[in-house]
Amino acid sequence: MGWSTKITKVEPNHLVTRGYRQEDLIGNIPYPHVVYLLLKGDLPSKEHGHMIDAILTACIDHGVTPPSSIASRIVASGEVPLPTAVAAGILSIGDAHGGAIEKGAKFLQDGIFRMKEEGKTVEEIAEILVKEHKEQHKRILGFGHRVHTSDPRTKRLFALAEELKIAGNHMALSNAVELELEKTHGRKLPINVDGAIAAIISDMDFDWKLGKAFFLLGRVAGLTAHVYEEQTQEKPMRKMFSIECDYNGPKERNLP
Repeated sequence: MGWSTKITKVEPNHLVTRGYRQEDLIGNIPYPHVVYLLLKGDLPSKEHGHMIDAILTACIDHGVTPPSSIASRIVASGEVPLPTAVAAGILSIGDAHGGAIEKGAKFLQDGIFRMKEEGKTVEEIAEILVKEHKEQHKRILGFGHRVHTSDPRTKRLFALAEELKIAGNHMALSNAVELELEKTHGRKLPINVDGAIAAIISDMDFDWKLGKAFFLLGRVAGLTAHVYEEQTQEKPMRKMFSIECDYNGPKERNLP
């Protein structure tokens, strides 16, 4: 039995992606719009295309400290091919690094569904959700940041979503949860870039399962830059971290 796909038809001298000839897309449709086409099946509106462009840019890089950048640079220092080192960084993207978009989007989408089912307001469902998570000792992903007390990427993305009239219930719930978290925790846990993207893609009606995809699509450009810099400006196997290590295993012993 053969393969079946709705993405691209390949024939000799002929490529059709989601119904559009690739030669027509090339040079006429911006890359972020084609990403939207691949994921959604249709070209975006001007507003949605602009928003996807902004989201990918917001994910593009965060310096050398994230696990993905560290992994890519360490593997690059072994003088492997560029794609191998970039792939090493991609493999480090998971629930703790880049995964908050996916889990945050699910939290928000489930929350809005529940809000409508129970006839609650955004503020009421935010209070309920924060209370439940606190009682269950569960963290709500997409809030708080190890570096930023006010993530500049969040501010820009939210402002743009408002300007483009994309902001909806999910963004409203995100803001309400931020306020509720501050009340219950006694300190501000600002919406980070992952939380902002989770809210915006939810208001754009993307499946939460695509959360990590947006981070991945943006970050691969930054990882490529890190690998290239490492391989062209640094020595192979350079000292990146301290090699000092405290051993806390069993004391030295003889074989029985």
